[in-house]
Amino acid sequence: MTNIPETGRTPRVAIRLIALQILVVSLLATLGGRLWYLQIRNGQEYTEKASRNQVQEVITPAVRGSILDANGIPLADNENRLVVSADRTELLRQKDDGKSVLARLADVLDMKPQEVQDKVRLCDSKTPQPCWNGSPYQPIPITAEATTKQALAIVERRDDFPGITAEPTAVRRYAAPKGAGAAQVLGYLSPVSDEEIAEREKSGSPLQRSDQIGRSGLERTYDAQLRGTAGVNRHQVDNLGRVIGSAGNTPARPGSSLVTSIDARVQGLAERELDAAMKEARKQIDRNTGVPYKADSGAVVVMEARTGRVIAMASNPTYNPNAWVGGIKPKTYKWLTSQKSNFPLLNRAIQGQAAPGSIFKVVSTAAAINAGYPADGGYECSSSFNIGGQVFKNFESESFGGISLGRALEVSCDTVFYRLAYEQWQKDGGNNPKHPKDWFYRTAHQFGLGARTGVDLPSEVTGRIPDRKWKKDYYEANKEAWCDQAKSKDNDYATKVARENCAEGFKMRAGDSVNYSIGQGDTLVTPIQMARIYAAVSNGGTMYQPELGKAVISPDGHVKEIKPKVVGKLPISKETRDYMDEAFAGVATRGTAAWRFQGWPQNDITMHAKTGTAEVYGKQTTSWFASYTKDYAIVMTISQGGTGSGASAPAVRKIYNALYGVSEGGQIDPKKAWLPKPQTKLPTVNHDGTIKQIPAPDKLNNVEPPDTSANASGPLSPFALSPRNPEYRGDTRKPRRLS
Repeated sequence: MTNIPETGRTPRVAIRLIALQILVVSLLATLGGRLWYLQIRNGQEYTEKASRNQVQEVITPAVRGSILDANGIPLADNENRLVVSADRTELLRQKDDGKSVLARLADVLDMKPQEVQDKVRLCDSKTPQPCWNGSPYQPIPITAEATTKQALAIVERRDDFPGITAEPTAVRRYAAPKGAGAAQVLGYLSPVSDEEIAEREKSGSPLQRSDQIGRSGLERTYDAQLRGTAGVNRHQVDNLGRVIGSAGNTPARPGSSLVTSIDARVQGLAERELDAAMKEARKQIDRNTGVPYKADSGAVVVMEARTGRVIAMASNPTYNPNAWVGGIKPKTYKWLTSQKSNFPLLNRAIQGQAAPGSIFKVVSTAAAINAGYPADGGYECSSSFNIGGQVFKNFESESFGGISLGRALEVSCDTVFYRLAYEQWQKDGGNNPKHPKDWFYRTAHQFGLGARTGVDLPSEVTGRIPDRKWKKDYYEANKEAWCDQAKSKDNDYATKVARENCAEGFKMRAGDSVNYSIGQGDTLVTPIQMARIYAAVSNGGTMYQPELGKAVISPDGHVKEIKPKVVGKLPISKETRDYMDEAFAGVATRGTAAWRFQGWPQNDITMHAKTGTAEVYGKQTTSWFASYTKDYAIVMTISQGGTGSGASAPAVRKIYNALYGVSEGGQIDPKKAWLPKPQTKLPTVNHDGTIKQIPAPDKLNNVEPPDTSANASGPLSPFALSPRNPEYRGDTRKPRRLS
């Protein structure tokens, strides 16, 4: 028998068999490990998920709590409306992704097909409004204003409208009682997103896909209290989705109500007077430019002097927050976020920053006295002050000779404060300081400027005190751009400033300190900051955290009061406070505001005031008026509105007239006084948990809702007040339709 020689094929087959065996063993090991992971390691989790597949959960949204004024009048509550919604998941199951259904729906609702389709598309970074930023598995509201006829047309023809529902639903309402729109104060709601649901699950405060949450204002700050807890009805279902039993229910718990310190009457009046003052300013000619003042925005704050509670807060331009109910229209959203409308979503009472002008002299006076300057010293009030060839003029070049600091406040003499700031700058070392005391800057920080007040509203800004640290940081951030611009051959103002800043922008120059002393230059404040300061002067020096929330009332009637919070004291002695108090009273009787407060009953209700006119390069002057009595502090500002006494003071006086029942002739009628003393009581909670208004609505007279029939005028045409009109801007002119 002949032996056949062995070839190299056999070892190769053996190797392949071994590799195949290894592969099979590896796959089996992987499969086994996966089975262990699914059945042993995470078995409990998947068992629970499988169990939940047999249970369908139906969410019942919680009724959101109301936001009430100090008397219990609803500023934001709920009303039943016929809401038409679309189930996006059901629409996508159709061959055309539901386009034909949405087209038929648009025809029934008298809407454009594209508008309805835009409502159900999902929001992302590339998708403009309108779009849906909530969960894709949640019914998406198409309209919250369906008529009974429209709802019946949908319900009776369900085969034509698969995935579409029409049912009564409690929706948010911003009723604007007594004309109190309070749009920026109240805020608005929008649906919760998947990201927010995931984030809240980690924090232990879960959200349901049907929830709406506050996006701004009090709706956002007190969202957790107002929102309540959604109910869940659990149904056992078979593999075909048919209900075969109940798996238990969790009832919805309504949200708590928020009682605010806002008084609807005063809020409505503040909004109207601010708007009227802006209109009047637009009729006046700016002597510097020869054209009317633009008066493009403004704000007013009415605050209790002894608690820091806000009675009214108005911002203009404004809008109607009902625009967000049921989904915002694209043109409305564009209008709300456009420069052309001057961004009405901004709350300029806490987000509007501007140079304060002479109302800042309350800080400069305190700083000068703290630095050792005598209050009654003879200070030269000349028409101008010269530093190294640069002339700093007094307002309208007035001259009063030698006067005290109190008289300097009364007549608002700039040159007195120029000299004080310049002398202090020299004492601190001038351009080469070693150990500067910086009294003027330090005192401003002690007054709470350059920091948030802590008001219970979101997105408050800090303002700015341009001290040495800010000066250095600002220089480091901008020196490259300044030095690049400095190379330009242009010789305009901006280039000159760039050259100067490139060379020594890190230095605190004499001109910086001089301008700063009268609230000019790089100084920025907000109305809420200045209201707190003047309220503190009124009450003896205590600074409170401004607050609008007064109490939270749970659905079962439990009341949790929000107490006033003391956050500091003004850095002044009692003698200094009393001295400035007398000077501010003099402003209203013989100073810059005297012509606006002629006939005021000063002996019965002492009025204190300070006017301010801030100049900003490239803009018209900003009007400021700060004031206080023993009960209240009111600050108003109008951007590009002119002088403080000219534009803002008359409106502020009218608010005081209403608070104290003062006629134009100066007579006090207690029966017409709305709030001769701040409201201290809380609304009464009835046995059933409902809230009783105090006083009764029919006794809240003296203020009527604004007349909405007047004609529109001016470049910033607002809109009429109506819960159905989303573009309400807080005045009385004829509406202009946007869609």
